[in-house]
Amino acid sequence: MSIAETGEFGLITRIVARLETGAASLLGPGDDAAVVAAPDRRVVASTDVLVEGRHFRRDWSSAADVGHRAAAANLADIAAMGAVPTALLVALCVPTDLPVEWAEELSGGLSTEAARVGAAVVGGDMSSSPTLTIAVTALGDLAGREPVLRSGAQPGDVVALAGRTGHAAAGYTVLSRGFRTPKLLVEAYRRPEVEYAAGPTAARLGATSMIDISDGLLQDLGHVAAASVVGIDIDRAAFEVPDQMRDAASALGVDPYVWLLAGGDDHALAATFPPGTQLPPGWRAVGSVHEGTGVTVDRRPWQGGTGWDHFR
Repeated sequence: MSIAETGEFGLITRIVARLETGAASLLGPGDDAAVVAAPDRRVVASTDVLVEGRHFRRDWSSAADVGHRAAAANLADIAAMGAVPTALLVALCVPTDLPVEWAEELSGGLSTEAARVGAAVVGGDMSSSPTLTIAVTALGDLAGREPVLRSGAQPGDVVALAGRTGHAAAGYTVLSRGFRTPKLLVEAYRRPEVEYAAGPTAARLGATSMIDISDGLLQDLGHVAAASVVGIDIDRAAFEVPDQMRDAASALGVDPYVWLLAGGDDHALAATFPPGTQLPPGWRAVGSVHEGTGVTVDRRPWQGGTGWDHFR
């Protein structure tokens, strides 16, 4: 059955039936707007959009995969502020010949990923469109803490990373060359594994700045360096190349460090901590902050791309 056959309200009924509720959801889908608890009296909000052909392909990923990715991209932004995600709002623009089952599976992926952090899809909107587009807004709670900004890094701070980098970019490259293995890399592209809890943990332990690595480690740390008016140096030796990534890089003629340092979509969290801080579990040191500008690797300018830019 296509969406044209089930109609807008029939599709809404099917989607809502697949959604879970979260602790902060006081009123979910069904009214003009949702009601979400905000115990801190401040709400952290972020929006991201996925466009078919630009951010995902249906022949590469299942509908559930796309739902997981769409949710993760937004939930990671909330975690990078040191907040706990509470709710998602989803706007869905779809071709009328899209199978209803695809939209249902998409909502299941969104709901399941949100449930990992105790959040829920609480509402949204939909429209017909020749291009399949998914726009997600995430809300979060600071639980009494101050948000961790990009502008707080200080010379002498340690740069640390929670999560992995390069896996999703390697998976994208593998898929774009017409392959479906190694599974480790392909699945990393389809469904990011995000260390959501690492964000609030870093905030509690005094992180001076933090960012979600969505476009590439070097590019996103460049935003921290610019906002904090400092220089950042990354230690290449801090990044181990997994065997499957090394093999794929060799077969495809790619330097694996391009994936690790400039690849996006894994949604690792990068943060800076004052010198002498004992890093919390799940975080590892990968560099340092110094007086200066920009981002270097082993104290030298990085030769090559630094990350994704939608308009380049």
